[in-house]
Amino acid sequence: MNSSLHYNYVGGDWVNGATERHNLNPSDLSDSIGIYVGANEAQTQAAIDAAFDARTAWACWTAEQRADALDRIGTSILASAKELGHLLSREEGKTLAEGIGEAARAGRIFKYFAAEALRCGGDLLPAIRPGVSVEVTREPEGVVGIITPWNFPLAIPAWKIAPALAYGNTVVFKPADLVPGSAWALTEIIHRVGGLPPGVFNLVMGPGSKVGNTLANAPKVRALSFTGSATTGRQVGLACMERGAKVQMEMGGKNPLVVLNDADLQSAASVAIQGSFYSTGQRCTGSSRLIVEAGIHDAFVEAMRQQMSALSIGHALKQGTDIGPVASEDQLQQDLEYIRIGVAEGGRLYCGGSQLERETEGFYLSPALLTETDNSMRINREEIFGPVASVIRVGSYEEALHTANDTVFGLSSGICTTSLKYASDFKRRSAAGMVMVNVPTAGVDYHAPFGGRKGSSYGAREQGAYAREFYTVIKTAYTSAG
Repeated sequence: MNSSLHYNYVGGDWVNGATERHNLNPSDLSDSIGIYVGANEAQTQAAIDAAFDARTAWACWTAEQRADALDRIGTSILASAKELGHLLSREEGKTLAEGIGEAARAGRIFKYFAAEALRCGGDLLPAIRPGVSVEVTREPEGVVGIITPWNFPLAIPAWKIAPALAYGNTVVFKPADLVPGSAWALTEIIHRVGGLPPGVFNLVMGPGSKVGNTLANAPKVRALSFTGSATTGRQVGLACMERGAKVQMEMGGKNPLVVLNDADLQSAASVAIQGSFYSTGQRCTGSSRLIVEAGIHDAFVEAMRQQMSALSIGHALKQGTDIGPVASEDQLQQDLEYIRIGVAEGGRLYCGGSQLERETEGFYLSPALLTETDNSMRINREEIFGPVASVIRVGSYEEALHTANDTVFGLSSGICTTSLKYASDFKRRSAAGMVMVNVPTAGVDYHAPFGGRKGSSYGAREQGAYAREFYTVIKTAYTSAG
């Protein structure tokens, strides 16, 4: 085998693929991170078969054995957080501090689910018939397919892989084609320190049209966890439902941040900037709609402009960079097109929104703030997934709440206010799965449930103890003493 290639991992072995892909640094297009192979349908099926063959033996491992394996993986990830974070930032484009933070978060997730493996209990219920007991237990689903996006190439795989393994499932993991390096590095750690039997964990890189489609339609894959676009999610969901497989989907958002007249001006502007533009705005929980009461509107947008002017946009690995490049040429062009659409619809490009040149060739874009928009515009209806935020002026709290909820999505929402009355009411009436008060809409804890409503999510919640609802199936057993 060619040692310069990065291979797929199937049945405990590193195996070649059907295609090869050069992985380039979006901060510096002359920097090649490596060559990663892609699987075809037959190779993906081989990984599914390996996971299927390994499922029974792995499910029989004790909870303590699985916990020890996950703890070793988590410890190794934490020990390598700087190196992993550097790779992540070089590959995806988020700043080095964000990359290292994400790597550490992935390690903590594995260690969290190491402990959760020991907590997967059941119930003993009194029966309505004398001499009969009722036992309720949780069992693994079997083979779990995992499809992850490019914007969090370590954290999202970790919060899917770790619970799947903790609860006794075997895994076939397909990362986003744009970021194979982080997935390969995570797999190398699992292979090296996990001590898992062959076939328990498998990595198949490659395009969704081949790898993802095979996973979605494979009868041996009994559960599939997907994070990505709404369009692809619907296709994945329909394929799984048609064959009776369990499916979990996270598909993005168009998240509102409400700013009321009583909000602290500078704090609200900082919350908006962090939620809208950090990680280059490439977060499904990012606040892309800023819904601002009229009394504070003008001062708020000017405070945002002033704070935005101090941001450093540059190479992700350069010290002092606040915002790195957009992840790809396609994503950059999509961001620019939405800015043009917003202006054509009547919005005003208040600041930013320009493609930038830096010392190295990359996909650099200054964060864009559009004002004079309304909630009917495409830029306020469709997910842009970049450093582009629009401001919607409203006349009252009730109008702000109605506008915030007027979307097909429902992942995250936020409010900036000093009023306990409005904060409490917003938490209760916001039609989102996660609600933030005076903190950015993007940014969640690894031990708390993650997920949305409406077009943002389908199926059980991810992360925390709630993850067991997806990765296990309930069994009810009746026993008679006589």
